[in-house]
Amino acid sequence: MFSVEGTFYRCVNKRYAVEYDKLMSSGLYKELVNRNLIISHVEVSMEDVYSEQYKILKPEQLEFITYPYEWSFSQLKDAALTTLTIQKIAMGYGMSLKDASAFNIQFHKGKPVFIDTLSFEVLKQEPWVAYKQFCQHFFGPLLLMRHIDPTINKITSNYIDGVPLSIISKMLPPSTKFSMGILMHIHLHAKSQTKYASAQGDDIQGIKEKTSKKMDTNQLRGLIESLISAISEVTLNKVTTEWGDYYSFHNYSKDGFEHKKQIISEYMIQLQPQKVLDIGGNIGEFSKAVVDIASLVINTDIDPLAVEKNYQYIKKSKLEKMITLVNDITNPPPGIGVMNRERDSFIDRVKGVDVVMALAIIHHLSISNNIPLEDTAKMFSALSGTLVIEFVPKTDGKVMHLLETREDIFPLYTVQGFEKAYTKYFTIEQKTPVFESERIMYLMKRL
Repeated sequence: MFSVEGTFYRCVNKRYAVEYDKLMSSGLYKELVNRNLIISHVEVSMEDVYSEQYKILKPEQLEFITYPYEWSFSQLKDAALTTLTIQKIAMGYGMSLKDASAFNIQFHKGKPVFIDTLSFEVLKQEPWVAYKQFCQHFFGPLLLMRHIDPTINKITSNYIDGVPLSIISKMLPPSTKFSMGILMHIHLHAKSQTKYASAQGDDIQGIKEKTSKKMDTNQLRGLIESLISAISEVTLNKVTTEWGDYYSFHNYSKDGFEHKKQIISEYMIQLQPQKVLDIGGNIGEFSKAVVDIASLVINTDIDPLAVEKNYQYIKKSKLEKMITLVNDITNPPPGIGVMNRERDSFIDRVKGVDVVMALAIIHHLSISNNIPLEDTAKMFSALSGTLVIEFVPKTDGKVMHLLETREDIFPLYTVQGFEKAYTKYFTIEQKTPVFESERIMYLMKRL
């Protein structure tokens, strides 16, 4: 991959010419594109720069990149099923995926789409080379989210090539061994991997002979169908989180809630932004007020169940202009991989959006997390030149709830203190009280 003036391109090496030509001529690429399963591309000429390459591809450009450790349960599950669907289709054209990394999936126009065009190889009468990777990237983490906690998906950021099966097997409850799919694809799979890793001498040769046995197309298809069935059966436990049902217990009257939406819409109509970042956007109620104006709304929340609900809404409503992801703005994902540059940090990915929305989160930042108001202002100013923010005073029920179990050591947390801190980085363009509440909406521009 390389970029020229902000546009990304992909090189096809000459050694991949046979596989690429088969992908394009067999009809596989066309079917996958028609079914919105793979990102489309066009071939371009750059002979003066990349004359040694077989082809240069210009893929359809993605508006925003997310990573598996930022996804909700259903996002990861849909990404897994998309990968298996592609593998199943590819086999019908005499090809197979040689990579099954979750990083090969992105959410584009509301749906998971495969982005690694060069992950296909000619189908061989051998076990699926990407089987272990698939289980480590998809099936294992899904089971951990199901049986332990939906927040545990964060650990995948520590394992760039998937969580080791031996770790997943140890973490899962013993009862999972009574599920044939989990037993085969995780527990026994982990056992065989451990045995191979510790083997020496003649044992290694014996294991190689067993694992190199031929697998015909029907057997491979059976493996894929087994994985599809096992993953389809995995559902998220009914769990509750602090903010999963936030809008059932918010502090707005019905008129106040609608007025807040109206304020946001009026601000956005004035601004006409392209990209909007909604920090702490919960299930996306106020992001929805922006999707008809902006070209993309990036909705983030610390609560994986809130993100789960929002993703289900995006799917059901077929929204193409909203992306949702799990993110704690007080501890956002850093850059990871070689030199911390393989996967960009959250801050680098969102920096420069047209508008940041920070609605009903300032009390969480300054009171729950002890972050000074001036530091929150500095953070927001680094992300965007325009800020739409809501101040929630101490007299609000939500703030009173936060202060019930701790000493009030926040004398500067007042409207006056808030405005003094924020005007060091922004000018206040508009200030609008929300109907039937003591909350105040602000439209600010960076100095």
